[in-house]
Amino acid sequence: MSSSNCVALVTGANKGIGFVIVRDLCRRFSGDVVLTARDEARGRAAVQQLQAEGLSPLFHQLDIDDRQSIRALRDFLRKEYGGLDVLVNNAGIAFKTDDPTPFDIQAEMTLKTNFFATRNVCTELLPIVKPHGRVVNVSSSQGSQALENCSEDLQEKFRCETLTEEDLVDLMKKFVEDTKNEVHEREGWPNSAYGVSKLGVTVLSRILARRLEEKRKADRILLNACCPGWVKTDLGGAHASRTVEEGAETPVYLALLPPDATEPHGQLVRDKVVQNW
Repeated sequence: MSSSNCVALVTGANKGIGFVIVRDLCRRFSGDVVLTARDEARGRAAVQQLQAEGLSPLFHQLDIDDRQSIRALRDFLRKEYGGLDVLVNNAGIAFKTDDPTPFDIQAEMTLKTNFFATRNVCTELLPIVKPHGRVVNVSSSQGSQALENCSEDLQEKFRCETLTEEDLVDLMKKFVEDTKNEVHEREGWPNSAYGVSKLGVTVLSRILARRLEEKRKADRILLNACCPGWVKTDLGGAHASRTVEEGAETPVYLALLPPDATEPHGQLVRDKVVQNW
């Protein structure tokens, strides 16, 4: 077991918002902070950069698209720390607006990583989150925008309080299928694969939070989705209105909610404020 029993972990953290979240947690979280990245060389380079600033994150490889990679990380956390205290699901992808890749391929690839892989991380790691643990899923207000642009029928389904995880998975699969069959607009879907993927993350967060409430209420784990805003990153582009430091503020705030906090839980949070859904 590690001498520090508390551990925080950030996915997709070798650059952008994830990198800054790790930096902030190194300064403010009392325990070990694990920076994960798909590419080992880039991940270790990011760790060295933070070490040069006098911080001491640890590195562990994680490709969220690879179930075995997630399980190897889970086993490491269990063995070294007896579980996990803070999980920030930040890893994600987006195609540029002018990308010539066919829309159905963009839909499949974007949902594979942003929704299905994020869900796999939650499936494997939520059971080892310790009492008073904090889980933060980095979503986007583009998810809320996508919801507004869905048909009324789809909006009703996504907003339904009794929607199950399996129902949500079926909806996400249907979007990908509908794009393949070139009927997604007719079926009531918007034209943003990224938006739909983040809508999935926000709704998944609500479902998982509800389940924690039912199954592990005494553990007082808080799980939320957040929108970092439009941030100057490789994903957000150079014209974005926020710095990465500003983008990291809300995820870090949610990761460090005090042990006696009972809310927010199962919410979408932007600028530290719960958003209407």
